[in-house]
Amino acid sequence: MLYRLLFDTLITKSDPEQAHGAAVKAIAMAGRSPLAPLMRASIGWRKSARQTTALPRPIPGLVGLAAGMDKNAEAIEGMDALGFAFVEIGTVTPEPQPGNEQPRMWRHLEDRALRNAMGFNNDGSAAVAERLAELRSTARGRAIIVGVNIGKNKWTSEEDAARDYETCATRLAAYADYLVVNVSSPNTPGLRDLQRVEALRPIIRATRRAATASAGRPVPLLLKIAPDMDLETVREIAALVVEEGLDGVVATNTTVDHSYGRGGVSGRPLTERSLEIVRTLRDCLPLETIIIGVGGISTVDDASAMLGAGADLLQIYSSFVYEGPLLPGKLNRAFSHL
Repeated sequence: MLYRLLFDTLITKSDPEQAHGAAVKAIAMAGRSPLAPLMRASIGWRKSARQTTALPRPIPGLVGLAAGMDKNAEAIEGMDALGFAFVEIGTVTPEPQPGNEQPRMWRHLEDRALRNAMGFNNDGSAAVAERLAELRSTARGRAIIVGVNIGKNKWTSEEDAARDYETCATRLAAYADYLVVNVSSPNTPGLRDLQRVEALRPIIRATRRAATASAGRPVPLLLKIAPDMDLETVREIAALVVEEGLDGVVATNTTVDHSYGRGGVSGRPLTERSLEIVRTLRDCLPLETIIIGVGGISTVDDASAMLGAGADLLQIYSSFVYEGPLLPGKLNRAFSHL
């Protein structure tokens, strides 16, 4: 109730991108403060949940934070304290880039949706690697399950794209519990063209080689896909996932199937389409291939539907903005029996 009051009276009247930045900074500060254990034991309490082994390290729950919220690995400890079972940072590109022109983030309150045209604004892989190294230097930081979502710089051509993903993997894989190859953001020109099987294959291979060499161990590699492709293309990508031995798929990114304007939409409008994509993937993929379901999950019922469609793990982002800091702990507690 307090968050709803704050959201309705203050947050909705603020600039969305400024509010996003302020929230990440506040969560980061809380995660490094003496309040963190109290947060973890109260709003972030996950009961004595049985840990899932969908990834090599046990995960203390099913619901994690989707990429896009903590782009630069600034608030991982705070997100963990709020009850997220795992935190996916990024998207991170090899070199820093400012992203697209502002305004580039919008709220659509009537649809409980967010729209963004951010364009992979981030500090670059070297700066993010430094933050992750600092995180992993402590026992608390090493305990948190962290995924790293990687992409290419805006100015990199399709022909050179594999080199960008290779660079990111070289710098970041040692600190990651898993890597996600992001070829599905609608806000980098030409990026979604990389979802073609012939374009994806060299990216996957280069990323895997670099990740293994950098980390000195196999690093789980997942692919993040768009919700706007037809189901036959989804099946072709699933076949590639099997052929290349990828560990999983994150489904889905934001949609451009809307009439709001430029950018991709996340939140409630994605629910049915994400479920359809996840069902299709589950029909095509072996059970050991991980599916992380993301898109329109706001309630326990939404989460149950996504798990029923075949997802192994779940992620939220827009609903975290709309429902507030109690949501990740609430969802993870609801599924602690699984």
